[in-house]
Amino acid sequence: MSSAILPNAMPPVLLSGFSDEAANQKTAEQQFCAFAALGLRYYTLRFIDAGAGIQNAMLLAPESIDHILALQSEYGLQVSSLGSPIGKVKLLDVEDGTSNRYVPFEEYMKKDVQRACDLANTFGTKLIRGFSFYHPRGTDPELHIAQAVDQLGAIARLCDSHGLTFGLEVEANLIGQTGKLLKKLYDGVADPAMLLIFDGANLVCQGMSTEQVYEEYLAMKEGMGWLHVKDYQRPLTRSAHVDEESLKSFVPADQGDSGHEAIFRDIKRDYNELLAKLAKRGIPGLFMDLEPHVKGGGQFGGFSGPDGFGVAMRGLCRVLDYVGLPYDLRTFADIRNSVTGTNASKAGV
Repeated sequence: MSSAILPNAMPPVLLSGFSDEAANQKTAEQQFCAFAALGLRYYTLRFIDAGAGIQNAMLLAPESIDHILALQSEYGLQVSSLGSPIGKVKLLDVEDGTSNRYVPFEEYMKKDVQRACDLANTFGTKLIRGFSFYHPRGTDPELHIAQAVDQLGAIARLCDSHGLTFGLEVEANLIGQTGKLLKKLYDGVADPAMLLIFDGANLVCQGMSTEQVYEEYLAMKEGMGWLHVKDYQRPLTRSAHVDEESLKSFVPADQGDSGHEAIFRDIKRDYNELLAKLAKRGIPGLFMDLEPHVKGGGQFGGFSGPDGFGVAMRGLCRVLDYVGLPYDLRTFADIRNSVTGTNASKAGV
């Protein structure tokens, strides 16, 4: 149940999620139906079947985009962020035993990054999710920070020119694989158009303890723009390279080792300052973006199903309720207000 929003009360956290995780066949109708039924108002766009088969949003044709825009309006949804794969490519053209692709950076900017900016504006979101580039496997990510800063700075400037903000997600195997490394990238870029995205599971799966995850959160806190919410049960050993396709221990936010309760309490303490920072970028609030992976996850996505997504969302809401962070879900008043014209006669109103 949504926390009550009283006059002059704390503004609610904005709940969102990767809607492809909630749909068995990833069709637009399945995704939007599941999210509307859960009471969500926002979704992150990543993989979707809009009549041309399952595609990454970056590949959508104009007619598919028009179909999605019409359908999301019908279901009362807005895009919170574009879940792009920007930055999930090799920093250097080096053979390192991985299947990660390399694209010359100038070409990458003109094609991929520009495409992401155009899509974000088309879908009316201010946010693009991205990553910090793959350094050659087996090398120290610290050695590649300077080049990554140069490239990420260029991406942030292009996003800014389109009125957008680029979010850098913490994730294993990339240069920004920890909160401390993300902070170095953030400080190096030093551009308000680039913020950081916390994801506890992406730290726990590297073998970090709950205490270590909190330290990494604190390191990246200054630059944080939004959160991805999934959790993980800590593996027995810590690994320099994570086999993302073998990860099997994802759980809801109230069952893993990320320590979401302590992190949310800290967010609550500085909540107004965080909201003020986001407002300067035209961002409507603090998004907590569910990406549960409870039925499996890998390098470029995950799956929860409609049932798993519902379980994960209730787990997140339980933690938010416990720490006293309000959130907003659709109410009966919203439903009544949306029943007009033809729909009203069908409903017998």
